[in-house]
Amino acid sequence: MTDASTTLQPPRTARAFARAHADARARTLALLDDLDEELWAVPQLEIVNPFCWELSHVAWFQERWILRHLGARPPLRADGDALFDSAAVHHASRWTIPLPSCGEARAYAQAVLEGVQEVLEHGELDEQAAYFHALVLGHEDMHGEAFAMMRQTLGYAAPNFAAVPRSGHTPPPAGRADGGSSDEVDFEGGLVRLGRRHAGFAFDNEAGALECMLAPFRLDASPVSQGAFEAFVQDDGYRRDELWTAAGRAWREATGAERPHTWKRADGQTWRRSFDRWLPLEPELPVVHVNAHEAEAYCRWSSRRLPTEAEWECAAGTARFPWGDAPPTPARARLELTHACCAAPDACDPGASPAGVRHLIGNVWEWTATPFRPYPGFEPGPYLEYSAPWFETHRVLRGGSFATRARLIHGGWRNFYLPERNDVFAGFRTARDA
Repeated sequence: MTDASTTLQPPRTARAFARAHADARARTLALLDDLDEELWAVPQLEIVNPFCWELSHVAWFQERWILRHLGARPPLRADGDALFDSAAVHHASRWTIPLPSCGEARAYAQAVLEGVQEVLEHGELDEQAAYFHALVLGHEDMHGEAFAMMRQTLGYAAPNFAAVPRSGHTPPPAGRADGGSSDEVDFEGGLVRLGRRHAGFAFDNEAGALECMLAPFRLDASPVSQGAFEAFVQDDGYRRDELWTAAGRAWREATGAERPHTWKRADGQTWRRSFDRWLPLEPELPVVHVNAHEAEAYCRWSSRRLPTEAEWECAAGTARFPWGDAPPTPARARLELTHACCAAPDACDPGASPAGVRHLIGNVWEWTATPFRPYPGFEPGPYLEYSAPWFETHRVLRGGSFATRARLIHGGWRNFYLPERNDVFAGFRTARDA
């Protein structure tokens, strides 16, 4: 893959886009290359796609917007729209349509990339072209994280370029009596403006502007830890109906959940599954693979709540990142799937916000209390299916995870999932009124 130091910042020139597209495709293939053809055949689940379909969709999206839309070239595959358009191909049918073989999918992805490099070598990169190159790059970076999520869901090994978790216990950090993080940060509130905060490309759900007047509040300095969440589980948190919303109770009863789905009890202790490995619970690490219902139940148990999207962004500050405008480094944020797990909070975190809120970028996506809605003035982008179909039904998450690409994320970036999704590399931090 391309040297990561050349791909941390969003590209702006044709040469930079050429490097970034090559890097994104190398990362996509690296997430698949160690899987034999038998492992490419995945069971039909609502939260995964067949690997052949997912890879072909990524290539098709790149072909659609760059080679066909910008370059006015004929399709490389006559059946591409019928097979790989996610808006037209129902999820369940992706296991029954005539998909290409693994080799054919790789060849198609390579052919599209070569065409894109040719376009960048000979074409002009005006503002419109730069928009579509950035859209395609962001799309592939997001699907790269989805490939990592699929490997975790299916119990496959961690990607071969990610450092695997250690297997030892470490003592839990000191915590509050309610099981929360050991410290919190006070915010005075006031007027907060959400929306596009930097020049260059932005996804359509960042467009427009939303002004919120916040009351004073307090926010955990770090995400909720595994140790803190285990205290909730051991206090019958999953059995106490008063802690759960109606939607949360319905999800819990339908699934029979008694703890996070990647946890189990054996040999008198709690274990968690990281990809294909069962590890003793690491009390100091952020809890991950919990959904919004589980996060909200924990908050009620601890007499707290999830922060709103506006409170989260207030804590992150107005610069591109909590620490300022300089791009992420490994010291500031755990990103890029350099490791197959989260990092433990550090009171001396160089990526902390000026107020001292740690790990806002990277580590785990963080659930908020805010439904996914458009900002005032929203206008859908050319990729009509990106945001608008998911308004109201999905929940906003912020901050990125250890599997997120560094060039994709920033303090204003909005992720969104259904509140019952627990396959995401997501955790949370809690808040309360001051």
